[in-house]
Amino acid sequence: MRKPLSTRTQLILYYLGTSVLVTCLFALLIYFSTTSALKASETQVVEESVDKGGQAIELYIDKLKAFTSLLAGAPDVYAYLEKESEVDRNGVLSLIELLKASDSNLLTVIVVSSDGRIVSNESKLDMHTSTNMMQEDWYVDAINHNSMPVLTSIRRQTFTMDQSTWVISIGQEVKSSQGETLGLVIIDVSYKAISDLIQGVSLGNTGYAFILDSNRSLVYHSNPENFVSTGSLETLIEASSLPEGFDSKSNLLNKHYPILGTEWTLFSFSSLDRLSVVNGHLVRTLMMILAILLVFSLGIGWMIATRFSLPIYRLIDAMKTNRGQEALVAPIPHASLEIDQLRLQYNEMNIRLNQLLQNIKENELYLREAELDSLFSQINPHFLYNTLDTIIWMAEFKDTEKVVSLTKALANFFRLSLSKGDQLIPLAREVSHVAEYLIIQKERYEEVLNYVFDLPVELEHGLVPRFILQPLVENAIYHGIKPKGSPGLIKISAKILDETTLEITVSDDGVGETKKTTESVRLGGIGLSNVRKRIQLIYGEDFGLDTSSVPNEGFKVTIRMPLKFE
Repeated sequence: MRKPLSTRTQLILYYLGTSVLVTCLFALLIYFSTTSALKASETQVVEESVDKGGQAIELYIDKLKAFTSLLAGAPDVYAYLEKESEVDRNGVLSLIELLKASDSNLLTVIVVSSDGRIVSNESKLDMHTSTNMMQEDWYVDAINHNSMPVLTSIRRQTFTMDQSTWVISIGQEVKSSQGETLGLVIIDVSYKAISDLIQGVSLGNTGYAFILDSNRSLVYHSNPENFVSTGSLETLIEASSLPEGFDSKSNLLNKHYPILGTEWTLFSFSSLDRLSVVNGHLVRTLMMILAILLVFSLGIGWMIATRFSLPIYRLIDAMKTNRGQEALVAPIPHASLEIDQLRLQYNEMNIRLNQLLQNIKENELYLREAELDSLFSQINPHFLYNTLDTIIWMAEFKDTEKVVSLTKALANFFRLSLSKGDQLIPLAREVSHVAEYLIIQKERYEEVLNYVFDLPVELEHGLVPRFILQPLVENAIYHGIKPKGSPGLIKISAKILDETTLEITVSDDGVGETKKTTESVRLGGIGLSNVRKRIQLIYGEDFGLDTSSVPNEGFKVTIRMPLKFE
């Protein structure tokens, strides 16, 4: 069976578990609320950057449209397209140089008439022209995209993967007052101009952006391969159909921005790298805070557990200290109501238990006393018969003095034996009782029995349980001296040990006894074990009697009890 945990350990575990649970819940709450706020903030930043990029493109396209309108409405351009004139041509060139100087991204400004005449900032312009420009595809296409920017190749040649040949063209048709087409004004802007504006969009490390026109044709992408790869283009078209917002699967923020004044739409897919970095930092910070809180909670839990469990341990120690004693457990400092109630219940139980034990002890002592009273009422008939026979024998021989002495000794013996009173009597009275017994036995055994008393005067008033010496003396006579068959000596002595203990010794020089025989001896119903039990009932388990014997040399009984005086 598993050993139960202590109250302190259980309190620490409960407190630590609760702290961990609450801390984790708060950490999760903080994490999700913070990441949600950061995501919203980062989303706003990205969307604003996309809007700004789109707006920058719009402004730039508006600027280019303003340039084409300026050229288309210039008198020199109008005059040149109606009729070739060197003066007007120079005026057109001056105006073109002025426009080109205002924007470094302007590559080529072209004014082409309907009959194929061209004015441009490039002296060697390689373009296919004819006397009827309406038969030229690129010319007709430019008119059809009037004022709308288109991605094309420099000089309107074959489209290649070389980005340096890509331009954004804006053309505006020039008409006469009668509505006839006089010509076309075209401005070619470096593709890099759009690319630079897109670079300002916050795309992150893995994000990307592209522009599609109304025909789902690719206008801009940082990777040129997407212009010729059918699979890549289809992927981009599929991505353009995704709804706006954050895609947790790809971890990208999708944003659509229709560019006003064009047929283009800017699609951005931004990776929220800052959010990932902040999330990682937030997780590490929360883990560190969690670890610190756990250590702190462990310390607080230990203090709380100690605060609540210490009175319990003090109560347990007090219970152990008072075990078997009548002393009550004193109030425990800082104890709770329940622990104090437990203390009071323990004290009440201890009082009742001590009372029960005292009753048992008294009842057992009364039983021993009842055994003595029974013995006294049923005195050994042999002892009485032999004593009376001895008295009769002495009377027949007219030995009056011995008859009187023996009769007096017998009367005193029975008077002392049958007397009622306290459990404890003076040692002198107990010795007198034994002396009367020995006087009677001496008359019976004559020279065979000898005895001597060695009792200090200061111990005459020492208190001893009544009737503890006579059974020991009788044991010495019947089991020591009598079987010997020759004169023997019984010695009764007393002395003080360590100022608090009284030691009484009854010894003989008889045949001796074995340990087993000693413990089973009973004299008239009272044996050595009875004497030992009476002493322990009165004084406790630390006192009693010990026996020692050497076969054919003698037997000794030593009694130890507290030294008390009347």
